[in-house]
Amino acid sequence: MRWTWRQILFQLHWLAGITAGTLLAVIGVSGALLAYRAEIIEALNPALFHRAAPTAGAVPLTPAGLAAALRARDPQAQVQTLTLRATPGWPVRVGLAPAAGQRRGVQHWLDPWTAEVLPEPRGDEAFETLESLHRWLLLPRDIGKPVTGVLAAALLLLAVSGLVLRWPRRTLDWRAWLRVDFRLRGRALLWNLHAVAGTFALLCYLVSGLTGVYWGFDAVRAAVDGAVGEGQAARMQRSGGAQAARAAAAPATAPTADTSAASTPPPAARTAADLDALWQGFLRASNGDWQLVTLRLPARANPRVEVTYLRRDAEHDRARNRLYLDAATGAVAEHRRYAALSAPARLVNSIYPLHMGSFWGPVGRVVMVLASAGLLLFAVTGWLLYLRRRREAAAARQARRASLAATGGHAVSGAGGLLIAFATQTGHAERLAWQTAAALGAAGVPATVQPLHALAPADLSLHPRVLIVASSYGDGEPPDTARAFARRLAAMTTPLQPAPAFGLLALGNRQYGTFCGFGHALDGHLRRLGARPLFPPVEMDEADPAALAQWRAHVGAAFGVALDDTAAVPALAEADRLPSELLQRAHLNPGSAGSPLFALQLALPTGADWHPGALVEIEAPVAGEPPRRYSAASVPADGELLLLVRQRVLDDGGLGLMSRWLTVQTLPGAPLRLRLVDNPGFRLIDDDRPCVFIGNGSGFAGLRGHLRERVRRGHGRNWLVFGERHPDHDAFFADEVQDWQASGLLARVDLAWSRLPPAGRHVQDALRDAGDELRRWVDDGAVVYVCGSLAGMARGVDAALRELLGGAAVEALLMQGRLRRDVY
Repeated sequence: MRWTWRQILFQLHWLAGITAGTLLAVIGVSGALLAYRAEIIEALNPALFHRAAPTAGAVPLTPAGLAAALRARDPQAQVQTLTLRATPGWPVRVGLAPAAGQRRGVQHWLDPWTAEVLPEPRGDEAFETLESLHRWLLLPRDIGKPVTGVLAAALLLLAVSGLVLRWPRRTLDWRAWLRVDFRLRGRALLWNLHAVAGTFALLCYLVSGLTGVYWGFDAVRAAVDGAVGEGQAARMQRSGGAQAARAAAAPATAPTADTSAASTPPPAARTAADLDALWQGFLRASNGDWQLVTLRLPARANPRVEVTYLRRDAEHDRARNRLYLDAATGAVAEHRRYAALSAPARLVNSIYPLHMGSFWGPVGRVVMVLASAGLLLFAVTGWLLYLRRRREAAAARQARRASLAATGGHAVSGAGGLLIAFATQTGHAERLAWQTAAALGAAGVPATVQPLHALAPADLSLHPRVLIVASSYGDGEPPDTARAFARRLAAMTTPLQPAPAFGLLALGNRQYGTFCGFGHALDGHLRRLGARPLFPPVEMDEADPAALAQWRAHVGAAFGVALDDTAAVPALAEADRLPSELLQRAHLNPGSAGSPLFALQLALPTGADWHPGALVEIEAPVAGEPPRRYSAASVPADGELLLLVRQRVLDDGGLGLMSRWLTVQTLPGAPLRLRLVDNPGFRLIDDDRPCVFIGNGSGFAGLRGHLRERVRRGHGRNWLVFGERHPDHDAFFADEVQDWQASGLLARVDLAWSRLPPAGRHVQDALRDAGDELRRWVDDGAVVYVCGSLAGMARGVDAALRELLGGAAVEALLMQGRLRRDVY
C-alpha cells in the first residue's frame, strides 16, 4: 500500500515517541525539579545562606580581602572566579584554578564577613546528580551531550508532527484545540488528553527542543554564538586580543617565559592590587545598580578582565551586563549592556532563561515546569495508545484466525486440485466457502480456498473442478471486491482451456428485484466460455437451511462422498443465536414527511462482540419467515446494542412484518433472538487514514458505528456527508455530530436536506459541491464508506463519485478496499 505523507508523518511521530518518549520524560521530570533548585537548596540550608555579621557594624570583605584570606590559608590557591550578591549575609561563591591534570578547579562557599570556608549545602550533591541526569543522562559528558541533543531534536519532531497530525478543520474554534472531553472513554480519551495537552505545551516544547539542540551540539552552539558576535573567540578578543587568545590556548599549568618580570609584581601582590582596582572600577561603572556580580580573573596577565553583573531590575535572571576592565587600573575598556545588544545577541544571552521559562517571569517558569513534567503524561498516554493499538491489531489477527479455525478450513495451495472460490460483501459467502472446504476435507477431498478478487478468469483453467460461492449485492450486482473479476470475465471471448467443471451456490435476497443476479451472471459466462456445470446452480435466500442442504447434497454427489453435516454447518443458525431483549425504543423523527424512524436499544447479549460495520440479524416472530438484518449503530464499548429501524409502509398502508413487530408490537422487556454477522466488505479500517462517511436516513446506523469507534480510537480525520429530509424533523443525529465536531474528532460535516426549500439538496449534490476537497482526501489515502438506500442515494452517490474521480479511479478504490458500501 502506498503511504500518504500523513501516514509517513504519523509513523515518524510514533517512532520518535516510542524510542525517545521515555527518556524525554526522564529529562522533563528532572528538569522540572531543577527549575527550583536554588529555592529548594536555600530552604534546606537557611543558616548557610543567611550569615549573621560577627559584630555590630561589621563590613563584608571586599573581593581583595576574600582572596587574601584564602591565600593566607593556602598560598597555592589561585582565585579564578568570585560571585557576590548584594544581599547582606549571602555567602560568596569562589572558584579556584584547577590543579595540574584536572579539567576544573574546586568551588567553595565563603562566609562574606570572615572568608571562612563553609560546608557544601545539604541536598546539593543530589541535585548535582539530577543535573547530570538531565543534561547527560548520567553518561560521560562528551557522550551524553550529543545524546541529549538528539533527544531534543526528537522533541522538536514530536511537537511539530503532533501539531500537524491533530490540526483541526475548524481552525478558529478554540474548542477543537483546547477542549478535554471527559465523556470519552478508552483510547479516545487518551488521544484527547494527549492532543490537548500537547497543544497547551507546544510553545514550551519548541523552546525546550531548540535550546536543547543548542546545548547538545557544540558545533551548533559555536555557529550560533559566532553568528551573533557572542562566540568564545570574540569574548577572548574583548578580554585581551590575540595575546589573550594565545595564552588561553596554552595549558593552564605550563610554565611560560615572563619577558616582563621586572615590571610585573608577583602573582599574590598583583592579584590583590588588581582586585581592589577592579572592584572599585566595577562599582563606579555600575553606579551601585547590581544584585549579582561575577569577576572572572584570567590565569595569566591579560590586559583586560571580564566582569558580568545583573542589575536590580534586570529583564530576567541572565540579562547580564558585561564589563571589560583594565586589569591594572580598573578603568572601563568596554561596557556591553544587555539592553543595548542586538536582538540576536540578546536572544543568545537568554538561552538559559528561555529553557527554564524564567524569561517570562515567575509565571513562565511555572508553565515550563508543568510542561516539562507533562512529558511524563505524554510518555504514558503515548505508550498506552501504542500498546492499545498493538492489542487491537493482535485481536483483529486473532479474530481472523479464530474465524478460520471455527470453520475448520484446510486450504491446500497450488494448482491442479479443487478450487473453492467466493465473492462476498458481508462475509456470508466466505464463511460458506470455508465450511464447504471443511466438510470436503473431513471426507478426504482437499481444496484451495480463494476470493474471486485474487483470481484472474484464466486461473480457473488451472483447476479441473471449481466450486463458487457468490453473493449478489444490491440489485443483483457483484460484491465490490469482485467487480473487476466480473468485468474481465464478461469481456472474455476465448473459451477457457482446459475448461473446468464447476458448481455454483448463488446467494441473494428475494426482497430485491434481481434475485441472485451476480450468481446467474457467473453461471451464464462460465457456460459461454465452455465450463461444464457439475449440477444446476443452487439459489440460497439469506440463510435458507433447505438451500444449504441442497448444496451439500449436490457437492457430495459430485465428489462421491457423504458430507458430515456438523462439519458443513457448524452453527449457521441456532447455535449462533443470542438471547436479548428490547430495553427502550424512541421515535426519532416525529412530524417528518418520511416514514417513522426508531432507535431500538437492545440488551447486550453475554459474550457479544463485533467489529464496527457488523450486521445484526434478528429472528422473525413468524415461523418460516427469514430473519432480517440491520446495521449495528453502536460498538461493544458502548455497553449496548443500538439499531435504527424505519417503518416499511406497504402499498395497502399497513406495515411490514418486522418493522411493525419491532417498532409497534414489541414492548420493552420483550425477548429477542439475534445473531451478530460480520460484514467484512464494510468493516472499519484499523489505522488512522482519513475516512469519508456518506449516507442517508437509517444508513446513519452503519456510519454511526464507524464514527463512534473512530472517536474511541482518537482518529480525527473523519468527514460526514449525510442526507435527510428536513432539519426541523429529521436532525436526530445533530447533537452527537456536534459533540464529535467540538472534540476535534469530526473534521468536516456536509448535510443535505432534500425537503428544505427552495429546491432541496441530496447527498450526491453535497458531494459535487465539495468535489475538490473530496479529491484531496482521496489523494491523501481516504477510505470512503457508503451506507443507506440503494434505489436513490447509493446510485446517485456512485454516479457523483464517478463524475468527480473518474470511473477508473472508483473501480480502483473498490479493488483496493477503499470504497466500502452497505446499501439496501
